[in-house]
Amino acid sequence: MRKLVSSRLAALSPPEVASAAAAAGGAALALRGWWEEVNDSPAWKDGAFFSLSNAYALVSAVALIQLIRIQLRVPEIGWTTQKVFHLMNFIVNGVRSIIFGFHAYVFLLQRKVYTLVLLDLPGLLFFSTYTLLVLFWAEIYHQANHLPTDKLRTIYIAVNSVIYVIQVCIWVYLGINDNPLVELVSKVFISAVSFIALLGFLIYGGRLFVMLRHFPIESKGRRKKLIEVGAVTEICFTCFLIRCVVMAFLSFDPDLSLEVLDHPVLDFFYYMLTEILPSALVLFVLRKLPPKRVSAQYNSIR
Repeated sequence: MRKLVSSRLAALSPPEVASAAAAAGGAALALRGWWEEVNDSPAWKDGAFFSLSNAYALVSAVALIQLIRIQLRVPEIGWTTQKVFHLMNFIVNGVRSIIFGFHAYVFLLQRKVYTLVLLDLPGLLFFSTYTLLVLFWAEIYHQANHLPTDKLRTIYIAVNSVIYVIQVCIWVYLGINDNPLVELVSKVFISAVSFIALLGFLIYGGRLFVMLRHFPIESKGRRKKLIEVGAVTEICFTCFLIRCVVMAFLSFDPDLSLEVLDHPVLDFFYYMLTEILPSALVLFVLRKLPPKRVSAQYNSIR
């Protein structure tokens, strides 16, 4: 391939090479000019952020409807992991919808730390919401392999508590001293939190998927559960991987930021790929309702 490219370049005359280089440079300048024009356009900003707000509102409504459907199907059951998962989805996406609906005020707050809190806190709640699935899968895997499960919830609560405490400390420090270095540490920390989440999905989602594959083929619901676990693992692993890589990249590029009003396209694709689409896909995959419970006093007619 390299020889082919080299031979074609060699075949070009110097004027043709100069013309090709000028065309490439012109395209790059045109793209840069378009990027700057979009970032400075109030119409593009409103379009991008209001689109995010509407998309989050739609996902939040779907999560609420699913929660209501589950409650109507099994009203006698308390707050299961499934119900808590849908409730947290409703809250996270609802908060995001409100924040992006009022983007003109959020991004222009006097102190940048307030903007960081409003944008980063839902991200931490998103982490807590989807690591609930990791906890649920870990409990299933441990029970199936006759391993203790009593410490799993403690570990989940402890990990989340440590993450929130560290993040609050970063916010407090930024409120006292607006230090660019601490902002960089905050982005690296969010990247590390995303790495923890994708590692959890890789370990327990992968283990549960392999375990289900070893079940007998005639096992009831085996194929459906296999597809469900595999799909959710791939979706969540991918979204947290994107979040991890993007935040690590932004940590070392001062010209790019998700906390300013001047990058509407960047914000649109970031939140669409890391939260909206993954949430919508996971809610679709996990749309099945729990089976109805039949009263012990009721004898069905054969």
